[in-house]
Amino acid sequence: MQIKQVKTRPFEGQRPGTSGLRKKVKVFQQPHYLENFVQSTFDAIGDFAGKTLVVGGDGRFYNRTAIQTIIKMAAANGFGRVRVGQGGILSTPAASCVIRKYKAFGGLILSASHNPAGPDEDFGIKYNIGNGGPAPESVTEAIYACTQDINAYRTLAADDIDLDAVGSFEVGDMQVEVIDPVADYAELMQSLFDFDAIRTMLAGDFRMAFDAMHAVTGPYAKAIIEGMLGAPAGTVMNGEPKEDFGGGHPDPNLTYAHELVEKMYGDAAPDFGAASDGDGDRNMILGNHFFVTPSDSLAVLAANADAAPGYQGGIAGIARSMPTSAAADRVAEAMGLDCYETPTGWKFFGNLMDADRVTLCGEESFGTGSNHVREKDGLWAVLFWLNILAVRQDTVGHIVQAHWQKFGRNYYSRHDYEGVDADAAARVLQNVRSQFDSLTGQSLAHRVVQACDDFSYTDPVDGSVSSNQGVRILFEDGSRIIFRLSGTGTSGATVRLYLESYEADASRHGLDAQDALADLIAAADYVSHLKQLTGRDKPTVIT
Repeated sequence: MQIKQVKTRPFEGQRPGTSGLRKKVKVFQQPHYLENFVQSTFDAIGDFAGKTLVVGGDGRFYNRTAIQTIIKMAAANGFGRVRVGQGGILSTPAASCVIRKYKAFGGLILSASHNPAGPDEDFGIKYNIGNGGPAPESVTEAIYACTQDINAYRTLAADDIDLDAVGSFEVGDMQVEVIDPVADYAELMQSLFDFDAIRTMLAGDFRMAFDAMHAVTGPYAKAIIEGMLGAPAGTVMNGEPKEDFGGGHPDPNLTYAHELVEKMYGDAAPDFGAASDGDGDRNMILGNHFFVTPSDSLAVLAANADAAPGYQGGIAGIARSMPTSAAADRVAEAMGLDCYETPTGWKFFGNLMDADRVTLCGEESFGTGSNHVREKDGLWAVLFWLNILAVRQDTVGHIVQAHWQKFGRNYYSRHDYEGVDADAAARVLQNVRSQFDSLTGQSLAHRVVQACDDFSYTDPVDGSVSSNQGVRILFEDGSRIIFRLSGTGTSGATVRLYLESYEADASRHGLDAQDALADLIAAADYVSHLKQLTGRDKPTVIT
């Protein structure tokens, strides 16, 4: 087999974002486009000769084609081994698990997460380092620099391998192992949670539903929830991964997981409902006619961590992304733990975990996780909730309401304005920035503004600084209005508005979140001119 040196030229716009490089499929299908990015990644990451690369993805359209390309390029560039999920399938948390378990040099994960899939939709690729987590900015910037100077890439003239057959193959001098994508991850989950207690609960009157949204977690949920835990067949809805996710939008929220929501708010609703996203790293938790915000979910898991065997030795600390509500902060304070506020992006949690500063972490964007891997983990969160329910012998709603009575309730909501004009989105944030000085000390939404800023984070482990991470209006009573531009889309811009108000009075914990936040919602539009600039009279998604 012959190594080929293929001449190429740089493409514009190959800078990885918070979750790697995401573009439309047709962009990736351009000759040399994927190859340029892969070669640039290999050129940037260092001495990997003879070492192991993990490869897999969420099963979306173009996944299989990209994997065959990557395998040949890995062989040509000197990797000694590639571990790839059967069928090209490997959820993002499972990929992190495999990287860590087998001490791989790193991994390439093919996913655009919760974005739609298909020939006219989205594709993505990101590099994860040897700790199993997303590459830090120093690595992604090095990759981007290489994409700007590339003039050739290396590949191997070789046949495609059979991705559907578990076993070992040779591609040039490199060994390729097609692995069961579920086995290592399932073993890890069984070591963390009391499967016997969950199995006993599921064998009784308890009923649940898990919506895999025709994405990557279908095989994982069927193997673990229906297989190892004995839930009835059919508990996993939409469990077959499809290249277009069945035409759906695999984002586990109240808008896009509508089939599950209708079931959980319908007659004879199950006791517990959950959904995961395209690549398996997000989760939504529901009870019977009850929605658990991701912010509250993190706080409840932290407060009940000792219910799960894997966390009974105590947790080191808690971390949350800046836009996530401060509900977890109150738990950390009560438990005498450190709580870290980081920018959005799981890579910021990785440093804290590697330094043993935190055990549990989460983002308001339906991502929760722990130090078992270095990615957020949707199915892990579902199993954690099942473990708590099995121990507490109570309902989801009662557990959350009891939590509010003890710690107070952080009314919280996120309003997404998707696919808006990028210039208009930038003006929304600039409008708020221009009022920082005049707003401070003034009354807004019947509250006094304590401070305004553009959030900046200094990593306590490596000292790196991340600036311009979100525009904040902070009130003396702990309420917050936050504006951010999302980095996960592939077209237009998404303006995210976050609203939070703390309520200690238990008699006022039963309000609808949008009603409780109405004055902050109005104030946010007043200072930003959000609706006027975007031309939208309401958000695309409210969570």
